[in-house]
Amino acid sequence: MDTVNNRPVGVFDSGVGGISVLRELYRLLPHENYVFYGDSANAPYGTRSTLEVRQLSLAVTRKLLSHQVKALVIACNTATSAAIQQIRQHYPKLPVVGLEPAVKPAVEQFPQTNIAVMATELTLREVKLQKLFERYQDQAKLIKVPAPALVEYVEKGDLNTPEVRAYLTDLLAPLGKLSSIVLGCTHFPFIKPALEQVVGTQPRIIDGGSGAARELQRVLTKADLLNPAVDQGKVTFYNSNPDPAEITLSQRLFQTPLD
Repeated sequence: MDTVNNRPVGVFDSGVGGISVLRELYRLLPHENYVFYGDSANAPYGTRSTLEVRQLSLAVTRKLLSHQVKALVIACNTATSAAIQQIRQHYPKLPVVGLEPAVKPAVEQFPQTNIAVMATELTLREVKLQKLFERYQDQAKLIKVPAPALVEYVEKGDLNTPEVRAYLTDLLAPLGKLSSIVLGCTHFPFIKPALEQVVGTQPRIIDGGSGAARELQRVLTKADLLNPAVDQGKVTFYNSNPDPAEITLSQRLFQTPLD
């Protein structure tokens, strides 16, 4: 019997990186059903214009609405920055949860230290992140670290290769001592093992996936939309790239240990 409560939660990303968020959603809310849409045919979003990302995000939202989703999680920092306001305007009755780099928890845990914020170029230049930086600029030294190639590595399934580690070394070695590294792109948690090999365990690595999961739980509870089912929910993957390897990669990433 179809009810609003057992309808799926829609989750989307510019590619497969948002599966790192999907994993957190499923961990906290395992009885929910999920439809994940990766827009890998148009990845990466982070090097596109804000208008392009907005148009792509609205198109993906329409696709997910065709699956009768009861809520939407924008599992992409870039798409959140560029499009969450417009998505909420277009669909005012749809609960929408977005992502933002976990700058606040990093600063609260490590005040007056050097904190690297790794993200795509678009995320780093958008007003949303600029305001976040301004809010905490007196409480820590926040260092912007554009890392566009990491998105492409993850899209290819290269998570801990010599090339990935060399790229991370080139990015981070010049920054000196860091208290923490904020992963401001949902692709980046998948390279956490490689990152730990490069920087060791001293800088704390922080991402926003668990925060998004808690926000979805809050939003669904407030709207009385939690699924009352006791069975494990179903997760369905779609991708704009018609190559079946994309779905195989999606399933692999969903099951990949990150810790």
